[in-house]
Formats: sequence, structure tokens, C-alpha cells
Amino acid sequence: MTSNIKPEASTYTIDATDRTLGRVASEAAHALLGKRSVHFAKNQAIPCTVTINNASKLHLPERRTKGKVYTHYTGYPGGLRETRMDVMIDKKGIAEVVKKTVDGMIPRNKLRKPRMQNLIVNA
Repeated sequence: MTSNIKPEASTYTIDATDRTLGRVASEAAHALLGKRSVHFAKNQAIPCTVTINNASKLHLPERRTKGKVYTHYTGYPGGLRETRMDVMIDKKGIAEVVKKTVDGMIPRNKLRKPRMQNLIVNA
């Protein structure tokens, strides 16, 4: 049963210094989903802001940055595009990599966009 009580906006701050990308991203996704709130409901986006600080100090081994490949399909024949993590960091910055990682941990439904708008990544 869902409650009619409007939850107050909360803020979570995550320090990414010397931590791995997946652990920081899973902690952020957990908070964005609202699982840290007592007002958790699967069908509502909880108003919480998650800030990740020091993203540039993440522990990213060279093996990961050279080996991780992001793919997307343009929709045209032969349109599968691949980008390595190190190239994406050079072009778009580490914040984009962190956002993409957290985005992959959020369920694919109508609440995904409002939840992701509550994520702030500071390099």
C-alpha cells in the first residue's frame, strides 16, 4: 500500500576517492532508487539528490580503461558503434562514464529519467 505522505527531499554525498567505479555507482543507484528512504515505493521516484565528489580520483586500472567497450546502435545497417572507456574519458570526461555506469543500474522504466536527473557528478 502506498502512503499519501510526501517525503522530504534528502541529499546523499558519496566520496569516490580511491574507490572502484562499480561500488560507487551501485551505492549511488541504491540511493536514487529510494531504497535508503523509509518512504520507498517501487512506483515513485523519491526526491533525493545524490552527489558524487572526486570522480577523477576513482581507482580505474589501465586494464579496465583499455578493455571496457561501450556500444550503441544507430539504427542503420552496419551502425554498431564502439567506444573504449579511455577514449570516452578523453572526449566527454570521467563524469559521463560514472553517469553511464549508474544509468545501467537503474531499471528501464518511466522513472529512470527523473531519477537520473537527481544525480550530480563532480570531477
